[in-house]
Amino acid sequence: MKRKSIIIALFTLLLLLAACTDGEETSNHSSDSEAAKETEKDVKVNDEDVASPAGELQKLDEGEAVAQLQADLEKIGYTLPIDGVYSDVTTWAITDIQLQLDDLYVTGVYDEATQAAMENILEGKLTIEVGAGLPPLAEPVTTDSGSLVVGNPYDQLAIINKENALPEDYEPHDLVVPDVRFPFEEDLPKKQLRAPAAEALEALFSEAEAAGYELFAQSGYRGYDTQVSLFKAYAAEHGEEEANIFSARPGESEHQTGLAMDITSESVSYQLTTDFGETPEGQWVAENAHTFGFIIRYEEGKEDVTQYQFEPWHLRYVGVKAATEMVENNLTMEEYFAENE
Repeated sequence: MKRKSIIIALFTLLLLLAACTDGEETSNHSSDSEAAKETEKDVKVNDEDVASPAGELQKLDEGEAVAQLQADLEKIGYTLPIDGVYSDVTTWAITDIQLQLDDLYVTGVYDEATQAAMENILEGKLTIEVGAGLPPLAEPVTTDSGSLVVGNPYDQLAIINKENALPEDYEPHDLVVPDVRFPFEEDLPKKQLRAPAAEALEALFSEAEAAGYELFAQSGYRGYDTQVSLFKAYAAEHGEEEANIFSARPGESEHQTGLAMDITSESVSYQLTTDFGETPEGQWVAENAHTFGFIIRYEEGKEDVTQYQFEPWHLRYVGVKAATEMVENNLTMEEYFAENE
């Protein structure tokens, strides 16, 4: 009887050991499965990290999407920091690509069309040569008046003022005549704007008309040589210092960017006057221009910052995102960049 009890005890012990072993195996299988899932998850994250980011990105943006974009640019051959900051060098690289491919707006802004183009480049379906579209400046260049010549005149957010000038030979390649009203019929260069700004101006004028306001475009693109003649005439009449309050020195005019348009209305006899800001049309523009990507470049009360007189007629295209941020925070372009540096 005692022997039988011992056998039963041993049999029970064996069963317990077997159960423990099965538990360990089950636990190990479970751990292996979880590890496999975790590894699979990591691979997916890595795959997403190398994909071209979706959504629009532009100068001053920061974050993982910008870092992904910079990593893609590095794969293409550009040398730039992958720091998640959309700086001048990132803007230059995007502009360089846009200049080498058809059907892209050349703005330095990473948009949907540029994303598609970059994906084709990365897949080997398109080819570009680094620096072939916009060679980087070897060293800083200044004008006779001491202004720094900007290295990327195509940049949609380029600041052009008394400290930053456009190259003397810069003439945008994408100038078009917007389908809007003009108070004259002659086919003059000043009817022109760069394509993205022209498209936005058409939308602005259309919305104004729907709201009951008639706007007229008076003066857009102005080449370097034209600015030479204008400033020379103003300086002869008023003196150079006074002339430079309302007229830009050659190279320092936003009109040469092709992103600026002076607008007016019949109520002020189609003149460019501060009275335009007091008209219903002018007030509507001041309240709504930013939703189409425009700012009133020379604001009232900001003369010490812009170094120009108040010009409620002078619209500058910077894109909806930047325009909205400037207007909502009551910032000029100079203040906008100073605040975000």
